Parts: sequence; structure tokens; C-alpha cells
Amino acid sequence: EAMRHIVPEARFYQASSSEMFGDNPDFPFDEDSALMPASPYACAKVFAHNLIRNYRESYNLHVSSGILFNHESPRRGETFVTRKITLAAARIKLGLQDKLYLGNLHAKRDWGFAGDYVKAMWLMLQQEEPDDYVISSNYMHSVEEFAERVFKYAGLGNYKEYVEIDERFFRPHEVPKLLGDSSKARHKLDWRPEVHFESLCQMLYDHDYRMKLSTQALGALMMALQKSLMEQSDITEILKTFDFQNSQDGLVINNPPTVKFNHDDMAVLDMAKNPEEYKDLKE
Repeated sequence: EAMRHIVPEARFYQASSSEMFGDNPDFPFDEDSALMPASPYACAKVFAHNLIRNYRESYNLHVSSGILFNHESPRRGETFVTRKITLAAARIKLGLQDKLYLGNLHAKRDWGFAGDYVKAMWLMLQQEEPDDYVISSNYMHSVEEFAERVFKYAGLGNYKEYVEIDERFFRPHEVPKLLGDSSKARHKLDWRPEVHFESLCQMLYDHDYRMKLSTQALGALMMALQKSLMEQSDITEILKTFDFQNSQDGLVINNPPTVKFNHDDMAVLDMAKNPEEYKDLKE
């Protein structure tokens, strides 16, 4: 409504979702597939999706919906199953975690890289005419496959040694399979995904391993410094146990002494993660 009254010449992108197709058994899904939402979230997305089409037809606005299938990146929230798996693998690799608890391993999704999908969003808004587009990799993989690839890449062997099923993580109304058909976007937008499933698994794991290693290194360094101050020992001897390296991103600590954190160490970890709250101590 604001756009219609104030900036009708603007171009608007609506983030629709593959979840709108729900438990429709007739996959792969394109722009004309029946919407059968299986969650409150999906129902809300269907309402917004239909509203976009209504405003486009009624008021001649340049409004487009991108029906994006699962798109992942290191910025994905840690509670989503992809990050949950890669974070757990990284923590297990570093000796910080023993088990990973998951729900339905047989659910299948069409996964892609968020960076590729954002390009598709931008391309939609460069078109003369607004429209709706499915954005997908056109390939489907199970949660089990994702876990298998990540744990294998991490050098941990069989994921089954670490994964346990917890019924709390099952959906009340399961969506078994989501597979897209992005032929329209590929033809009209000249869009193609560049990052494929294997590379996506590796990208997420590499990020989470580096992140956990950095946190571990910072924690180990801060505990070493704290010990040095308390014992009034030579700090240079402590620092020799760390492998420092300058990089474009700043100072990197490679191969720190292995440290497992217990509850008493959480304050140190908090310092590492929230340095702004400890400015005086840091100085």
C-alpha cells in the first residue's frame, strides 16, 4: 500500500518460499505447481505470494516473487539443520562435542548457495516486466546425505558414529520432499547456480571449523595470558606456544594448544566472543 501511494514506480521483491508447496506429491515444482502449505509459516508465505500477484494485476506495480528453495551460507542461523550439522562436525573435530542430535534424516531438500540466489533476486528486478520465478538447483538431497558428506569431508569417518535421532526435532506435519524446477529463471533471467551441493557442504564446514578454531585459540590465549599475569611469569614464553600469522584479515592464530572448555571457562569464552564488553580488561 505504501509503495502504491508513494512510490508506484519502485520495484519490489517478495521473498516467497518453496515451503508453500508443502506436501504436494507432484514434484518437481515450478511457478504453476499447486500450493499446499504444511505449516503456519508456509500459510503466511502463500498469503503474501498471492497478495503480490493481486497488486501486480490490480495496480500495475513492478512487484515480483522469488520462490526460493533452500539457500544456505555461513550466515545461516545455527538452529537450521545445515549449520547444525556443520557446527557439530567442527566441534567434534576439535574435541568440543561428542554427539549430534537430529530429527528426520530422510527429509529431502533442494539446496543451493544463498549468494547465487541473491543474484537471481537482483536479476528479477532488472526485467522490464515483473513476474514470479522459482529459484532452485534442480537437485534433491536428504538430510542424511548432507551429514554424510560433511562428516566425510571433516575426516571424521562414518557420521552414524556421532548422530543420534531425537523425536523432538521431528515436524508435526512433515514435508518429505522439496525439489524445484527453475527452467523459467534459467531461460528468462539467464541465471544458473554456480555453487553445487558438494562445494556447499565444504564451504559451510570450513567456515564453522575456522570459527570454532578461532574461538578456541582466543580462549586458550586469554587463559594463557591470565595464567601469566597471576604467576607473574614471562609472557614471551607463553606466546611461543602459539603460532601467529599476519593476514589480510588481521592476526591469525594457527594450531593453538588443544583446550577443552568447561563451565568455569565460559567467562573467558564470553570475553573472546564479546570483546566490546571487556574494553578495560582488553586494554
